[in-house]
Amino acid sequence: MTALLSTRRPDLFRNLTLLVCYSLLLTFSLYLAYELRFDFNVPPLYQTERLHALFWVVPLELVLLYVFGQFRGFLSYFRIPDLLRIFGSLICVGIFMVVLWMALPSQIPPRAVILGNLLFSTVLMTSFRMGIRLYRERFLSGHPAQNPEGQRRVAIVGAGDAGAMVAADLMAKRGLGLKPVVFLDDDEAKHGHEIHGVPVAGSPDRLEVVREAYEVQRIIIALPAKAHRRVREVINLAKSLGLETEIVPSMWDLASGRVQASQIRPVELEDLLGRDPVALDSEQIREMIQDKVVMVTGAGGSIGSELCRQIANRSPQRLILVDQCEVQMFQVEQEMITLGHGSIVLPMVASVLDRERMEWIFETYKPTLVFHAAAHKHVPMMEHQPVEALKNNTLGTYQLAQLAAAHQVHKFVLISTDKAINPTSVMGCSKRMAEMAMQSLQRPLAGSAIFCAVRFGNVLGSSGSVIPTFKRQIAEGGPVTVTHPEVMRYFMTIPEAVGLVLQAASQAKGGEIFVLDMGQPIRIVEVARQLIELSGFQPDIDIEIKYVGLRPGEKLFEELQHTGEQFAETAHPRINRFVSQAPTPGQVEEWMRQLKANLIPGQRNQLKQFLTQIVPEYTPYLE
Repeated sequence: MTALLSTRRPDLFRNLTLLVCYSLLLTFSLYLAYELRFDFNVPPLYQTERLHALFWVVPLELVLLYVFGQFRGFLSYFRIPDLLRIFGSLICVGIFMVVLWMALPSQIPPRAVILGNLLFSTVLMTSFRMGIRLYRERFLSGHPAQNPEGQRRVAIVGAGDAGAMVAADLMAKRGLGLKPVVFLDDDEAKHGHEIHGVPVAGSPDRLEVVREAYEVQRIIIALPAKAHRRVREVINLAKSLGLETEIVPSMWDLASGRVQASQIRPVELEDLLGRDPVALDSEQIREMIQDKVVMVTGAGGSIGSELCRQIANRSPQRLILVDQCEVQMFQVEQEMITLGHGSIVLPMVASVLDRERMEWIFETYKPTLVFHAAAHKHVPMMEHQPVEALKNNTLGTYQLAQLAAAHQVHKFVLISTDKAINPTSVMGCSKRMAEMAMQSLQRPLAGSAIFCAVRFGNVLGSSGSVIPTFKRQIAEGGPVTVTHPEVMRYFMTIPEAVGLVLQAASQAKGGEIFVLDMGQPIRIVEVARQLIELSGFQPDIDIEIKYVGLRPGEKLFEELQHTGEQFAETAHPRINRFVSQAPTPGQVEEWMRQLKANLIPGQRNQLKQFLTQIVPEYTPYLE
């Protein structure tokens, strides 16, 4: 009780302070409206009327402000929606007073007073909130104060919405030490105009001229997400001029409130790879998740943690995080708490192979949705440890799916991989067997539960992906090792892949294998070259690119479709659906029995040859 009272005292003090401030502002507004109506010579009769009006008009305005949420928000965060709520509450009072005036004109303030009070109260309330916001941004932002003359002069490339947000944010937060002095944009209609007082001086091709004229020291790119080629051109031009280059967050992040426009960052590889932004049916995804108990296995991994972020933003009743790595689990839990989701998050340290532990979790928390992202995924490592890949990826998935079916889970979503298609690696084969096991469980369940799988390719920045390896090699001075000059892979960003996983799950009817449209495959050597250039070096001059040959289980090209799978479109253009003949539950049960009998450490070749009996399209790498 003491702790509860202590947490409520700051809110009580804040609300009392707000009540006093708002009351003074509204009282002054009504007082001023009378003074102007009578040219600062209010007759005694109207002075009495004004006094009476203060006792009912101001309380009425305060009540409407409370109803419109102006006592719940933070004073220092003031945007257009807050302005509209203030105006909406005050105009409701004004309309009410006009209606009363029409009925009782002798007892209600004159119409000019009603109009003046509406204008003055709106202006004063808005100015008060705006002043507090500016004070917070300029003096309490946490950035050290800097001399305006010492600020770095910035050119913003892109005079659209994102560029305007960056300029406004930087001008408001002078402590960041960045001063926008000029815009550059390819749209000639914007040339010669100003945005927030900053001129649009021409196209980015004039960067050299603009740098001299405006003494530019840094470039901030605020171009649309589709302008990947233009971003590369601007980066190369800025690099040739010796200018630092950074980029703003995506409009998705800005619009969702995850980041602010001033949180610029270095240019990353995903900004250059040509990935178009994904349009999601957020309402359909929200309906699937809202007020549901959702469980994510492998919650500490790259995909699992992003699943947690996106699921938590869609109002689940509870989010159960399952991972066998305590360190990763702790990091995800702390992030969820920081993002304001601590009340719904439940971290569970557990292995999907521990049947008793998983059974207890299902019985205790009764999840409605299960996203199964726990897996061993490193191809070369699993090639030398096939027993572990099959135990975790195949037997673990089968066991978890059986528990989900037994406990009447509404949807079970398996995170699969494009390496399960005509696999040449144990990892891919283990995932293909997991898909078949999932499909077999769908058959007896009919419409009572929905089981599906989602395949996608390499994810930028995930643990074990080629990107962190290349970055480490570049930092060490090279060489950057590429397996083969012609090896190609599909790439997606982590948020994009997870968003499409949720979209696919929301469309699932049962037994499908969804394949995400991953765009065009990219040669790995080109990825290496771009990363070297982003790091400020020249490929094969400053940093050597060395070819080391394909590793066990690797392909030159990833495939999209099994033989025998029927292609079908879905309601989303970036999601395809494959439907194939699923094995019977009895077949899968027998396969799993035989698989367990063949999981003998040290007999890798024999195990791989056995797998071809279950997955005929598997081409094993034999030592």
